[in-house]
This record gives sequence, C-alpha cells and structure tokens, in this order.
Amino acid sequence: MTSRRTTSVLAAASALAVFALGACSSTSSSSGSGAGGGTGDQVKVVASTDVWGSVASAVGGDKVQVTSIIHDPSADPHSYESTADDALAAKKAQLTLANGGGYDEFFTKLSGEAASAKKLVAYDIAKPGEENEHVWYDLPGVAKVADQVAAALGEIQPASKQKFDENAKSFKSQLDGLIKKASALGAAHPDTKVVVTEPVAHYLLKTANIGDATPKAFSDAIENETDVPAAAVSEFTKLIKEKQVKALVNNVQTVTPLTKQAVADAKASGVAVVDVSETLPANVTGYIDWMTKDVDSLSGALNS
Repeated sequence: MTSRRTTSVLAAASALAVFALGACSSTSSSSGSGAGGGTGDQVKVVASTDVWGSVASAVGGDKVQVTSIIHDPSADPHSYESTADDALAAKKAQLTLANGGGYDEFFTKLSGEAASAKKLVAYDIAKPGEENEHVWYDLPGVAKVADQVAAALGEIQPASKQKFDENAKSFKSQLDGLIKKASALGAAHPDTKVVVTEPVAHYLLKTANIGDATPKAFSDAIENETDVPAAAVSEFTKLIKEKQVKALVNNVQTVTPLTKQAVADAKASGVAVVDVSETLPANVTGYIDWMTKDVDSLSGALNS
C-alpha cells in the first residue's frame, strides 16, 4: 500500500486547479459525566478525522470525550499540518484512532505524542493489505473497528466495559441493517454499472454488488496523481453521455474542471449523480446517519 493523495488531482489535457483547502482543528465532545477508575473522568479519545471520531462517540457515548483533529469538510488529511493545540490534545489522549493506509500520515507523528495511549488504526483492522484506503465505506470493516474501540475503552475504563460493549452492539446492529439494505440494491439491479470520479466509495459499491465501469487508465491516473489520458477521458465521457452507466459517483471534496464537466454531462444526459465525501457532511448527525443518506442516494439513483 503506497501513501497517495486520496483527493487526487484529476487532469485531462490541461493543468487543473484543486479546491482550496481550509484545514482546521476541531474538538467534538460528548456530553455527560464519565465513570470508572474512581475518577469520574471521561476517556479522552483523539481521532484523525470526524469520521472515526463519530464512530468512537457512538461506542463511547457519554463516557468519552472525543477530539477529531480534522472536522472541516474542506480540510485535506494528506496535506494537513498539525497545530500546537492538536499536539496538546494528543498528549492527553488515552486512545487514538487513525484511518491509516497512507491516508492520514500527519496523524502518525501526532499520535506519537500520546506515548501511553492505546492506538488503533482502522485500515489495519478493517482491510489490511487492500489497495483502497477509504475503509470508512467498508461497513463490515467499520463494525470490526467498533468492536476494537469498545475493547480498548473497556481496558481503559473497566467500570464502563459493559456499556461500551452494549453501545458497540447497538451500533453494529444499525450497520447490519445498512449492509442488508446496500446488498439488496445489487440483487434488485443485477449487472448495473456506475462510473466514479475517484474510488472513494469503492467498498460501498462492492457491498452493493454494483460494478464500477470507470476505465482502468482513468482510475490508474487518479491513483498515481498523473494526467488522465485523453482516450480514457473520452471513454469515461462516452459511458455517461450514452447512458451506459446508471450513475456517476462523485467525490464532492475534489472539484476540478474534469469533475465539473463529468457532473454536467451526467445531468445533461439524465444520468444520476451520487455525491460522496471523505468527512462528515454538515447535514448529518453521525456516521450511521451519513451512511444511511449515502445508501439512500445510491438507491435513488439506481431506481431513477
């Protein structure tokens, strides 16, 4: 697995401008008092992004205080530079949760500040060795991460272990519902194909058994951060304009002339556009709500 820039710069025949990045550090704390260890304190958890911060919050409930270093949809984990506040939060952490797989390298150094903290890496738990690091879209993998978070929290605060296990069980039950809902899409729409601006929702499409028809040369160029060959752009565009695919899955956190044109072509051709992202959108309450909206959006596109 190589460390590559996930929000890839897509290029066709000209130099492309990537959206401006507004990196910031944000803290999200659950309310309520903690228990365990005789201190009454909440367990301090630091996550690289609010995606994993949301999972930690779902499992920890009011027994944890979660700090998500990247909490802004416009911030890029690949180029993010940690601040003094981030380092201070890391030093106080009892548990750190990274994405891994080359996605959030900044956090590897930052979590080193938490010398005595337990450290979890979602990629290593969910999909070790896989080429795609966007493991938050791997619903079964996220269930595995939830279990590991519960186990780690239970070791840190034994008095709350049962609560953490119960929260993880509830969270995984909701995930199971989403997995079944996504899996049903492929069964209802056999041989359905889509194209993607970049493979962010790769694992969700696999769960749904929806084929990705994106030309390999197109995807390879994105993965390697090189210009997309003109022939691949032409083939990609043809798939959309001739409605050979049911939807365009578009990462809204990467905006380039090529992605804008793809979205415009899809709308003009009557091909549904399914928006996906790399951090929690502003209109969701947590991970389950976010993934539910994404699954529903994919369902709507396939049924249109």
